Amino acid sequence: MSTYSTRQEVPEYEKWDLGDIYDSLHDWEKDFKKCEDIVIELKQYDGTILDGTILYEFLSKQEKLNFIFKKVYVYGMLHVDIDTRDTSSQSLLDKAAQLSVKISSATSFFMPFLLSLDEAILNKYIDSNEKLKYFEKDLFESFRYKAHVLSKEKEEVISQMGEALSSPSKTFGMLNNADIKFGEVTNENGEKVELTRGMYAKLIEDEDRTKRKEAYKAYYKPYVHLNNSIASTLSAAIKNNVLLSKMRNYPSALEKSLFTDNVSKDVYDNLIQATKDNISSYHKYTALRKDLLGLEELRQYDLNVPLVSGVKQEMPYDEAYDTMLKALTPLGNDYVETLKTFKEKRFVDVRETPGKRSGAYNLGLYGVHPFVLLNHHDDLDSLFTLAHEMGHAMHSYYSNEYQPQISAGYTIFVAEVASTVNEVLLINYLLETTQDDNIRKHLVNHFIDKFKGTFFTQVMFADFEKRTHEMAEKGEPLTAESFNKTYESLFREYTGDDVVFDDEVKYGWSRIPHFYRPFYVYKYATGFASAMLIANKLLEGDKDTLQAYLEFLKSGSSEYPLDLLKKTGVDLTTPEPIESALTSFNELVDQFSKM
Repeated sequence: MSTYSTRQEVPEYEKWDLGDIYDSLHDWEKDFKKCEDIVIELKQYDGTILDGTILYEFLSKQEKLNFIFKKVYVYGMLHVDIDTRDTSSQSLLDKAAQLSVKISSATSFFMPFLLSLDEAILNKYIDSNEKLKYFEKDLFESFRYKAHVLSKEKEEVISQMGEALSSPSKTFGMLNNADIKFGEVTNENGEKVELTRGMYAKLIEDEDRTKRKEAYKAYYKPYVHLNNSIASTLSAAIKNNVLLSKMRNYPSALEKSLFTDNVSKDVYDNLIQATKDNISSYHKYTALRKDLLGLEELRQYDLNVPLVSGVKQEMPYDEAYDTMLKALTPLGNDYVETLKTFKEKRFVDVRETPGKRSGAYNLGLYGVHPFVLLNHHDDLDSLFTLAHEMGHAMHSYYSNEYQPQISAGYTIFVAEVASTVNEVLLINYLLETTQDDNIRKHLVNHFIDKFKGTFFTQVMFADFEKRTHEMAEKGEPLTAESFNKTYESLFREYTGDDVVFDDEVKYGWSRIPHFYRPFYVYKYATGFASAMLIANKLLEGDKDTLQAYLEFLKSGSSEYPLDLLKKTGVDLTTPEPIESALTSFNELVDQFSKM
């Protein structure tokens, strides 16, 4: 069974055990109070850090606070994601969010203080206290931000504005997860029922075109209806980002986002340009899809239906987990045996239930373990999502095991590498172990569509973000109309002339939560390209690559992401990884065409 009407019906082993964080609300409240006390202590250091000993005291207390606060925040967040309608869980998360603002405010003095120091003075502090060596790399990394940190007073004001600045994202999240009601669709008994996201994922791939169209119209109905409201939230989010970028003296909002990872604007621009230069392979696939479906007019609701009919890859969760473990054997025994325990120890929340947050994610909590959220539907898509999220989870697990707290958290830039390597290994395993030619064709088609969604679609989203931020930087209006016009133009450019556009196409931007985390989606594409190179070497049995890749998973943020990837043989400062991925896509399309 993959759909449940209440959470109580879901088997215990398919639900998170949040007792791994806190046994009770009382324990959560004790840690909350600890955080409040440390916040008061940290504020006392303002103006009093005069030597290495005091500097170490401040930094160690701050790290202790970060450790406890993350548990406090994540506990509330995971409860909310289980049921976004639950007011008691929302209250916990709200309290944690307010505490976050207090923490930012109490420590906002530190960066301006640090950057006011002469480098020689900082070196003197470190030499005088051996324990400061632990923080040395981070302290000097902060000097990169010297031109972008404001006065102590301005930094404190910005930190106090944190909750207000995050309001557009929070508002969209509540609209998208808790309030939106989709239109109705016809079930197998001919009855009208309200569409859910899980149902939509299945229906949009249904062989019956009437069902696909009905689901498509029902799914987009609330986004069309709320178009102006959602435009307001996205416009505010973009303008906030642009304003902060200007205040912090960055050339653009894009360059502000790239700065932390030490990634040049060229990497972003080259990704978009290289994709456009090779977009003909995507257009070729769209034309092939129209041909194979035998349609006079190809529409958006025809872009996800499998092109090989009569293949139903149903797979219960337990079988899916076992299949994934077998597929990942090229990563070694330790990797597979470790991952096996995640299921047994209830690190995964498996099923879609009313009010549960949509989609899937991994959250690595230092000192505890990874938590993986799924909305699993016993099908091939869900199997790939499982492998994807478990790639993230193993990355979190290894980094937390092998890195100290200060460098355990890996950056988003490298996050998608581990997840996509798993997907590539999975598709290879399925193709190798499947004898049925029809299923093999289905799998190649499935991987092409995965490639399309993880690469081409994300590059299109990245292009949309770049254009809309540039519009804001030029003072051009950000309205529902301008968003619609920009999105439709890009969709036409990327998808090609073989698609006939329904009116709903232009509203596609309004359903994308990633746009509230600016310039994030391009990392899916760079991660995918990197993973393709690594996975292909792993499948060739390259032991050096395996060793380098496992070290990469254990490295957290101990180096800049581009440098970490170079150690695995991937250099994103060159066109090779992107061009190699696009060549692979073209070969897949040709292979599928011949099949």
